[in-house]
Parts: sequence; C-alpha cells; structure tokens
Amino acid sequence: MTPLGTPVRVAPGPVRPAPSGNGPADPTPPPGPAAGRTRTARPAGPGLRVAGAALSILAALLLGFVVDVGLLGQVRHARDQQVDYASLRGDLANGVAPVGGSGDGIKPLVSGTPVAVLSVPGLGLREVVGEGSTSEVLARGPGHRRDTPLPGQAGVSVIMGRQATYGGPFRHLGGLHPGEQFTVTTGQGVHRYRVVAVRSAGDPQPAPPAAGKGRLTLITAEGTAFMPRGILRVDADLMSDVQPASAPSVPAGALPPEEGAMAVQESAWLPVVLWGQGLLLAAAGLAWAHARWGRRHAWVVGVPVLGLLGLLVADHAAMLLPNLM
Repeated sequence: MTPLGTPVRVAPGPVRPAPSGNGPADPTPPPGPAAGRTRTARPAGPGLRVAGAALSILAALLLGFVVDVGLLGQVRHARDQQVDYASLRGDLANGVAPVGGSGDGIKPLVSGTPVAVLSVPGLGLREVVGEGSTSEVLARGPGHRRDTPLPGQAGVSVIMGRQATYGGPFRHLGGLHPGEQFTVTTGQGVHRYRVVAVRSAGDPQPAPPAAGKGRLTLITAEGTAFMPRGILRVDADLMSDVQPASAPSVPAGALPPEEGAMAVQESAWLPVVLWGQGLLLAAAGLAWAHARWGRRHAWVVGVPVLGLLGLLVADHAAMLLPNLM
C-alpha cells in the first residue's frame, strides 16, 4: 500500500501510432516500395557461359571414358572375340590360317589378324589371339608380339593381354602354377604347353629353351586393377612337336615402341584432338542454344550429341593408356 502523498511511477509502454479519423489504428506497417514486384533473372555473362561449356565438356569426357572402358569395353571385347573366332575358324577349316608373320609369305600380316586360339582350362580362359600388341589390338583380345615366332614353333613366343580393361582376359593370369598345362591352336595344329615359372619384376628368369625347342611367355600387368605396379610373366615350355617356322614379320630389336609392354599408342593423339575439337564446338553450340531456346530444349538436343562425341573421344583416349592395363 502506497502512503498518501507518495508519487506513483508508471513504466513506459510501447508507443502506438495515433489513430487517424474514427477507425482503429493499424499496427501493420505499410508495404515498402519493393513489395509486390517480380525480380527478373539476370542473363548469364560470358564468363558463366564459358564455365558452363567447360563443365559440359568435362562431364561428357568423364562419362564417355567410364562407360567406354567399363561397360562398353566388355561388350566390345565379347563382340570382337566372336567375330575373330568365326574368321579364324573359317581359315582353319579351309587350311589358310596364318602360320608365320607373313600371311602370304611376302607381305606382313595386317595388324589384328586372328592367328591363334589360347585355351587355359585352369583359368576358364579361351581367347582368340590377334597379330600385334598395340593398345588397339589388345582391346580386341590378347596379341602376339610380332618380333617373336608363332606359338608351336621353335624359339620364345610372346602373347600379351590386358589385365582389367576391355574384358581383362589376363586378369587371373597370376593364378597359374608350375606344372599346369594349356593349349594354343594355330594353323599348324594344337600345341600343348606346361607352365614352368610365374614371375614378377626382379624374379630370376628361367634358363632359355634348348636349341630347336619352343617356349611361350604370357605377359600382362600386375597389381591392382587400373593401378598396375609392374609386369607379370608366365613362362611355359612346348610339350608337343615343334613346327617349322618362318622369320618373324619384325626383326629382333625393330619392334615399334607402341607395341612394347605397358606402351601407349601415340597414333591415337590425332583422333583424340579432332574429336575433341568437335566436342568443344558442340559444347559451345549447347551454350548458345541454352541462351536462345531455354534449358530444357537445349539439353534435350545437346545431351545425346555431347554423349556421343564424349564417347568417341574417350574411345581413342583409352588407347593412350598402357596396353596391358
């Protein structure tokens, strides 16, 4: 209770605007000058368009490379093997299968010509072997090194194959053990081999075969798939009769660098550059169409084109990977 004569203090309250006229005061402030207006999107500048085109190219390349080396590479390998097997089987039946580095005794065999069928029961492996060992040939299947005799003949023959990409026919090559046997069929018959050594880089090399004897060395990459750390070799001695041989199509020491182990195919640079220019133009066209037609229409037209060109660039760029990968 407040004594008489003591002043009473009242806490200040919120100040309310005075009512205008006879109506009640409106506590809501009036709308500002920007309320109710629609903001229009600013057109992308040249820098954003260039960045968008660059990202489109990169995405198309990465997508094409993954699809080509992974999924489509396996499909392509299976198709090429069927075609090559049908061709070689016909040549064997007609007695015209190659028996040397020169198909007709004069001209060297065309790169990729089917020359043998490699069958390794212990690995569930059955592959047609082509002539040559470039990245392009090994994308079809194992390849015969052209500076060595064909399997079944005297001397050391060499067959190279991929570890992971394009079906990876030699991915389990390290699972072979000394004593296991396999066969190679050529125009001179079926030749039996027995494994004598499985070696990595730095392991001792077995003694060379005696004069007049044959040996076959299978070569692929060693290590994690797509991240090889070296070369794996399997040496096998010829157990069946040695067949007569002609001179290899490439003399010893004259093999082109792109046909060596873990080599890249330098000739693939030209198509990579040409198709890459087409991809660059297509990406620029997509940026123009995006500005004129809108996002939806531009991508409906541009995605298939960029995907196709990216696949073509990636297909040739894969030839720049080591041929045993």
